[in-house]
Amino acid sequence: MATRTVDVAAERLSAWLGRFADAHGAPTVAATPGHVVFTAPDGTVADCEVPFPPLRSSPASPDAGLVAHVLADRRVGVLLVRLGGYAAGVFTGPTLTSSKVGSRLVHGRNAAGGQSQQRFARRREGQARVALQEAADVAVRILGPVRAQLDAVVTGGDRVAVDRVLADNRLASLRPLVVRRVLDVPDPRLRVLQGTPRLFRSVRVRVVDPPDTGPEHDGRHS
Repeated sequence: MATRTVDVAAERLSAWLGRFADAHGAPTVAATPGHVVFTAPDGTVADCEVPFPPLRSSPASPDAGLVAHVLADRRVGVLLVRLGGYAAGVFTGPTLTSSKVGSRLVHGRNAAGGQSQQRFARRREGQARVALQEAADVAVRILGPVRAQLDAVVTGGDRVAVDRVLADNRLASLRPLVVRRVLDVPDPRLRVLQGTPRLFRSVRVRVVDPPDTGPEHDGRHS
């Protein structure tokens, strides 16, 4: 039994599900607030993780309302953090409406030992603390004023750095809006921030093939 995971862009989800049905037969659909599972007659399963749950499923829809849910315009705050770089922005649908991107030097690790290494580690920690404080200041400035209008907050970059920024007491009201998935992004830059809707609006699908079937049957290649 082969299992693989694919990320399907929001705008491509309807077509992807159509190809899945064409390849494997019309599936049965089971929906929960966090997942929609399509089980084809040949035993192939596509388990779709719902972005921005909960899904208010629609029994009358062949996809339980998943496509409409995915394509809905939401106001989403984004916070990307890596040591030395940060970006905060607000999106309405896929459109970036406000943002701030910045960077601050944080030296890499030092391989030397002894007191020199200890001094370097203290200096590096001090640089990291200043950089993360600056990232928190920007998050407060960009996301704080629109907190009441946000549907969700998406984070990305280095999980430890993100957690340290969100630990700032000024961001406490944003924490309940943070989605579980952390985006895997390079050093935050404006173009990286602008590209995040492709990631946070996508649907993560776990495809499980029945025994004796190969990847040519999974709907990606249909």
